Amino acid sequence: MTTNAGAAALPRNPLRFTPGKLGMWLFLGSDAMGFMGLIGLYMVLRISSADWQRSQFDPDFGIGLTAFMTFLLIVSSVTMVRALSAIEKGDTKRLLLWLGATILGGAVFLGLQVYEWSHFIQGIQANAAAYAKATGGLEAPFTSYQGTFFMLTGFHGLHVTIGVIYLSCIWWRARQGAYSAASHSPVELVGLYWHFVDLVWIILFTVIYLIPDSVVS
Repeated sequence: MTTNAGAAALPRNPLRFTPGKLGMWLFLGSDAMGFMGLIGLYMVLRISSADWQRSQFDPDFGIGLTAFMTFLLIVSSVTMVRALSAIEKGDTKRLLLWLGATILGGAVFLGLQVYEWSHFIQGIQANAAAYAKATGGLEAPFTSYQGTFFMLTGFHGLHVTIGVIYLSCIWWRARQGAYSAASHSPVELVGLYWHFVDLVWIILFTVIYLIPDSVVS
């Protein structure tokens, strides 16, 4: 592994569209429309559903865990910016360092999401058991909140998983010396994808966790 620390940094022009960057922006635009449709569905159901039962999910978790998850993704966006800045200066060692930190942030986020899901599923099962006991064995209904929660956070979690794999591939190529100050387009492209994933989560965090039910009821 070599470090091109002495290489002259090339002037950066973020508005210059290469075929790869254009393709990534087109993909992100289409993906954004998919998320907009799902978030729109969530809001419509939240406003109109009589079976909206958000309170059954998170009686003692509070907002702390998801706030920390959001903080992790924001920090990972910063480390992604540092990674791109490093390779623009030809510094492969710092590129590997900051890419590794970005991957770690995404992996920890996924681990916490699995923990959150398991907690919520346990809550659903406990509520279902109580409902069955109270109704003589009837099966508890699957509420609109449950469906949209798992749909939105699961779809985003899939994107984070893809992003962590994508970043890991870029890290491995960087370790092989594939990028330099003169040639690092793949690093910029994975950065675009990762920033998009982080931005979407901030929106989801706001509409799912922060907006009180009374605002839209």
